[in-house]
Amino acid sequence: MALPAGAPAALTALLADFTAGKKAALARAVSIVENHRDGHEQWLAACHPRLGHARRVGITGPPGAGKSTLTTLLAEAYLAAGLQVGIVAVDPTSPFTGGALLGDRVRMERVALHPQVFIRSMATRGSLGGLAATTREVCDVLDAFGVDRILVETVGVGQSELDIARLADTSAVVLVPESGDSIQTLKAGVMEIADLFVVNKADRPGADRLRNDLELMLGLRSGEVLRNIPAHHGVELKAANPKRVAREAAARDDADQWTPPVLRTIGATGEGVGEFAAALDRHFAYLERSGTLQARRRARLRERVVDAVEQRVRRRLWRDAAVQDWLDAQLPALEQGATTPLAVADTLLARATAAGTLTGPPTGPSR
Repeated sequence: MALPAGAPAALTALLADFTAGKKAALARAVSIVENHRDGHEQWLAACHPRLGHARRVGITGPPGAGKSTLTTLLAEAYLAAGLQVGIVAVDPTSPFTGGALLGDRVRMERVALHPQVFIRSMATRGSLGGLAATTREVCDVLDAFGVDRILVETVGVGQSELDIARLADTSAVVLVPESGDSIQTLKAGVMEIADLFVVNKADRPGADRLRNDLELMLGLRSGEVLRNIPAHHGVELKAANPKRVAREAAARDDADQWTPPVLRTIGATGEGVGEFAAALDRHFAYLERSGTLQARRRARLRERVVDAVEQRVRRRLWRDAAVQDWLDAQLPALEQGATTPLAVADTLLARATAAGTLTGPPTGPSR
C-alpha cells in the first residue's frame, strides 16, 4: 500500500500504523475520508489496489425491524468464527451538530469494544437512499484495512433505501409483522433489492402470514406455478408449495438463478441467526460460482466513475463565478418566456465547454 505523489506528509505516518493493523489509525483514516479532509483522494487511491477481500453485507428494512440487533448478532457469529468485522451504521442526522445521533451504536454495545470489531456511525446529512454520501468510501477503507466482513445497516427510512444494493455484495431486507399491511409491504420498491428476506420478531402474531405472503411473491416472480391452493385467505402455503421446504434449507442457487430465501429470526433470543449467517454464505458462494460477484463489483466500479464525473462537473461548473453571473443574466428572459430552462442549460454547457470550465480545475469561490 503506497500513497501517490503529492499526498500530505501527515498521511505517511498514518499509513505505517494503518498497514500495521492499528485501530486508531483506521479510525483516523475513516474520518479523513468521511469528512473529505486534506488528502482523502490520495488515501482512497492508496486503498484501491487492496479492495476485494471483504464481503459487504447490506442490512435494510423499516424502522423498528430489529436491524441493529441482528447486525450485532451477526457480528458475534462472525467473531466466533475468527473473523474481523467492520460495521457501518447509518444514523439520522443531528439537527444541532450535523453528526450522527449514534442510536445504532448504542444498541451495538455488546460488540463495540471487541478488538476485532470496528464500528462507525455515519450521519445521512441529507442524503437519500438510506446511506450517507461517503458510505461506499468508508467501506473501501475498511476493506483495505483487512476486515473480513463489512456490515452496513441503513438508516431505516422506509421504501427509499435502494442505494444499499449499489454497495453490498448481498442485501438482506429485514421485516417484522408490524411492517404494516402485508400486501403494501410486497409493493414496496425496497423488496426488489433483496437477496435474502428476514422475518424478525417471528414469535409475534402475523409473522406466519407475512412469511407466506413473501413466499407467494417469490414464487410468482420466479415463474413457479402454485397448484392446488384452496381459495381461502388463510391457506398454508407450505403445504401447497413443497418447494418452500427446500428453499428454506438452501435457496434455489442454480448457476443462473437465485431465489431469495425467507428466513425466520427472533432477535431477542438469537434464534435463527445461525441460519441467517449460513444463508449469507450460500449467497456469496452462488455469486462466486455464477460469475455474478464479478459482474456486480464491475458495475459498482463503473457507477463510481459516473458518480465522480458528475460530482466534479457540478463542482467545477458552479464554482465558476462567470458561469453564475451569466446564468443570473438569463433570468429576465426566462421570466418573460423568451427562452426555456432547457435552452439555457444547453447554452450554458456549450459555453462552459468552450471556455474549458469543465476540464480545468475548479476556479473561484463557491456561491
